[in-house]
Amino acid sequence: MDKVIYLDNNATTMVAPEVVEVMLPYFAELYGNPSSMHSFGGQGGKGVAAAREQVASLLGAEPDEIVFTSCGTESDSTAILSALYSFPEKHHIVTTRVEHPAVKNLCANIVSMTGHFHRITKLPVRPDGTIDLSLYKESLTDDTAIVSVIWANNETGVIFPVVEMAEIARSRGILFHTDGVQAVGKIPIDLSRTPVDFLSLSGHKLHASKGVGVLYVRRGTPFVPFMVGGHQEKGRRGGTENVASIVGLGKACEVAAQNLDAENSRVKELRDKLEKGILKIVPKSILNGHETERLPNTSNISFEYVEGEAILLHLNQYGICASSGSACSSGSLEPSHVLRAMGIPFTAAHGSIRFSLSVFNTEDEIDFVLEKVPPIIENLRAMSPFWKSGG
Repeated sequence: MDKVIYLDNNATTMVAPEVVEVMLPYFAELYGNPSSMHSFGGQGGKGVAAAREQVASLLGAEPDEIVFTSCGTESDSTAILSALYSFPEKHHIVTTRVEHPAVKNLCANIVSMTGHFHRITKLPVRPDGTIDLSLYKESLTDDTAIVSVIWANNETGVIFPVVEMAEIARSRGILFHTDGVQAVGKIPIDLSRTPVDFLSLSGHKLHASKGVGVLYVRRGTPFVPFMVGGHQEKGRRGGTENVASIVGLGKACEVAAQNLDAENSRVKELRDKLEKGILKIVPKSILNGHETERLPNTSNISFEYVEGEAILLHLNQYGICASSGSACSSGSLEPSHVLRAMGIPFTAAHGSIRFSLSVFNTEDEIDFVLEKVPPIIENLRAMSPFWKSGG
């Protein structure tokens, strides 16, 4: 494989060079424990404090509202379980049918996690992946402890109206959590003007390292920690801080703020060129998701009568990295729960490919992908009895 064309950035991203640079000293030179009283450890503490300010700046939050975690999944679990523990008299959760497995599977196991039965309302989505706000309003009750809604879908990139949904929840006195893992760094977010109580993010989705995340907790929000231990994070998350990764995440957030315009202009232009080229050339190819209410970097396309895994294997031979859906669901032979919720036909859901770009992609790479994808689909369909009989 002479080169790699990486179009799987919703699964994970390359660690940006400037992020690596700021992390390196904390592995060998500034290795002190940031909780130590001596000045050597205090250098790590200063790095963590600076990173907290950088993350808060990107989100439009205050530094003391930022809690460092290990990943987006931990942040999601912490937010939802905290709400349930804070309001034990409430037994209702509102979410959607297209959540990331971190929320979807937590809700499926909520009884074993809490020891109590909770009613789960999973809101449906339209065929384009968007949500009906009137159904959302009707789902809220006095028994609702928390709403947990993904800000931007990891598979289709569809953006939910989180600002409006949070305002509705606030008017009913209900806590609101959003999984912002895919949205942060790709679309503008200002939590000072958005009544979100909890927001989750993950470092490796915005060019920081794996193993670090954030839970935003609005000031005054009732909170029960998930990780109980020492005094770290003001008692909100025990465990010695992952200083190098936290410092890297801070830098990544600073860079993400600088790249927001590029994400929504150059990256979007590359994405549009890719999907429009494929949809024009390849027959019976379908764009999954709303045409405009979508992340600027994400394109999910179904190729009818072809298996997505077969497409990925052929793309891999050319060094093209893409995905058939969420990396957290890979290995499953079942079609995507997101596409099923959207009503995508079975013949198309199995042949869906997610292309997710970043600021590191180039137009030459997109041209190369457009050159290789059509013959791959044509050759695979030539071997498909379903294509011959129904295509």
